[in-house]
Amino acid sequence: MSIVVGYLSTREGEAALAAAVAEALRRETRLVVVLSRRAQGEDHAALEAEADAVRDRLDLADVAYEVRQLRRGTDVAEDLITAAEEEDAELIVIGLRRRSPVGKLILGSNAQRILLDAPCPVLAVKADPEPAR
Repeated sequence: MSIVVGYLSTREGEAALAAAVAEALRRETRLVVVLSRRAQGEDHAALEAEADAVRDRLDLADVAYEVRQLRRGTDVAEDLITAAEEEDAELIVIGLRRRSPVGKLILGSNAQRILLDAPCPVLAVKADPEPAR
């Protein structure tokens, strides 16, 4: 069994990764980090650098892990659900964006699909608020 986490290099992605690492250590299980790419023209070198930075962080955290770079699709939710099914995951971790009062009426479509269609429990975390400027 493992924990699957969706990661983008955003504050929400960082919060999800930190929570997933903590859960993997607590549960003594492997972490599968899914870096799902939506844009077709993204720079390959930049993607590799991002994956390497995630690997470095996970090496320091002393957690068993796998980093998957998925360039195939435009559906982040499907990428995470598929990874969770393939891994027989015990948990999916996702980061949520803060929303405006109107935006709070609906959850993001990817987050909603993951919450509704995941084959296992989902931990949704928010990033710490940005410091005042």
